[in-house]
Amino acid sequence: MMKIKITTICLLAILAVTSCNTKEGSDEDSAEDSTAMAEETMTDVASISISPVTNSPEFNDSMLEMNSPSESAELKPGTVNFDFNVKNYTLASQTPDADIKNCANSDKGQHIHLILNNEPYTAHYEAQFEKEMEEGHYVALAFLSRSYHESLKNPDAYVIRQFTVGDVDAEPADLTQPHMFYSRPKGEYSGANTKKVLLDFYLLNTDLSAEGNKVRATINDETFLIDKWQPYFIEGMPMGENTIKLELIDSDGNVISGPFNTVERTITLTE
Repeated sequence: MMKIKITTICLLAILAVTSCNTKEGSDEDSAEDSTAMAEETMTDVASISISPVTNSPEFNDSMLEMNSPSESAELKPGTVNFDFNVKNYTLASQTPDADIKNCANSDKGQHIHLILNNEPYTAHYEAQFEKEMEEGHYVALAFLSRSYHESLKNPDAYVIRQFTVGDVDAEPADLTQPHMFYSRPKGEYSGANTKKVLLDFYLLNTDLSAEGNKVRATINDETFLIDKWQPYFIEGMPMGENTIKLELIDSDGNVISGPFNTVERTITLTE
């Protein structure tokens, strides 16, 4: 916002100087020159905006169940088997409105997002798969995703679980507390996919409201307060690297304590 305010002040000064300079030409010529300067100046102002994503198919009866790893499992490092049940939802098919969403879309179709310890997710198009895992304690969040990576937020479409890989001494996370998990944006976007970039996150044990908890999204140096849990489109980001920081905050603007409630990622936009 500060950039925009400074530019506006400079623009007013330009208009004032130009309107007073009548020695070089007529008032009409001065007005035309001022308009051209104003348009050029406004073109240079980078303006990032976010807007709600609307009318996505809801799949309200979809369900995701996790067979393995089991809760509190103690696994060996190396290959870990993941096994899910998916009901009333078809993996590896295109979401019906994918061709009109005008954002990045997986040509492999609908999938499961698996997030381990709030690190970048991996996408899985089958209900059974393997992952190579190192020693550590893991909080695993999995949820069903549309083909354009928008999460299903109905209460049966996700599962969260903790388990340990290897001989480690770790304190389990308190999953009864409010938590926020980062999903999108992720990675690199090119061409038309840079115009509208999906912002999506997953909440646990909390709601958002104008008077209560919120998500503070800082995109480069611009900040947005989000008081409704839904996906958003980011528009107006410049080419190159962009930084997205999400924080789960209380009504006073303080970050809510938790291992996942502040996260920052860098994405890249290319022509």
